[in-house]
Amino acid sequence: MNVIVEREKGLLELEQRIAELKSQAAQQPVDMTAEIEGLEAKYAQIQRDIFGQMSPWQRVNMARHPKRPLGSDYLAALDVFDELHGDRHFRDDHAIVAGFAKLKGRRVMAIAQDKGRDTKEKVRRNFGMPAPEGYRKVNRLVRLAAHLRIPVITFIDTSGADPGIGSEERAQAEAIAQSLYELADARGPIVATIIGEGGSGGALALGLADRVLMLEHAVYSVASPEGAAAILWGDAARAEEAATRLKLTSDDLLQFGIVDEVIPEPIGGAHRDAVGTVARVLAAVDRALDELVQIPVDELRDRRYRKFRRIGSGTIS
Repeated sequence: MNVIVEREKGLLELEQRIAELKSQAAQQPVDMTAEIEGLEAKYAQIQRDIFGQMSPWQRVNMARHPKRPLGSDYLAALDVFDELHGDRHFRDDHAIVAGFAKLKGRRVMAIAQDKGRDTKEKVRRNFGMPAPEGYRKVNRLVRLAAHLRIPVITFIDTSGADPGIGSEERAQAEAIAQSLYELADARGPIVATIIGEGGSGGALALGLADRVLMLEHAVYSVASPEGAAAILWGDAARAEEAATRLKLTSDDLLQFGIVDEVIPEPIGGAHRDAVGTVARVLAAVDRALDELVQIPVDELRDRRYRKFRRIGSGTIS
């Protein structure tokens, strides 16, 4: 059970009770102001208790919240989105949704990882874990964007690349490596946003960008907490401890210079105001592109190279 979902149950009950009282107050001459205000104060206090100071493990659970906006929600909010399919080698990977789009009138290539919402959709999208053909689709579209001289924007939300035997047989590691190469070499601006869970190379394959944005309660790490705990201690049950040691929160990553901007979420998480959160993210992406399109291509690529070479060197300001 997601710990955030479990702790939200009390809030949902209070929300329902407050709504009922307000409905009754509107229909009856009885003054219920004091009771309503008391419940609203209690509601606000519970929100502060739950979300005021969240641990890294709670942030992980927030990033995995079942109602959190998905990659397809961001694509749907663009001015225009025309999906493109397939890697021209094997098949179309539904874990990667991508195509031509317009963001505030600007033509872009938009690429998103999507986990799916209900069970049927989750299975169709392989729970947001792209196979090699997903990354080869990304590579094809990044090259197409460079040919057409339009920026690339990506939305990252995956626990990691697909680890199945079929994906290994079709060269998963090579596909991810090629995606990193294509992004590093791209002759145009790239803005990546971590909207939920950024896990392992499956996330980094869309994250090598000129600007890396991150939602406040998203996470980004070399491995999932469960995977790291299993590797380090042989015990996936120590995931909460691993989450703390991985330094995967937006606060940590901004300090390290791995992300360039943290986008605030409403109290309670992005799902509490999905429309507003999506709008803030797209506005931040648009601001970043406003700056990047002014930079000559050769200088842009050189800055991108130096940005990632500095990570871990101790020279990040």
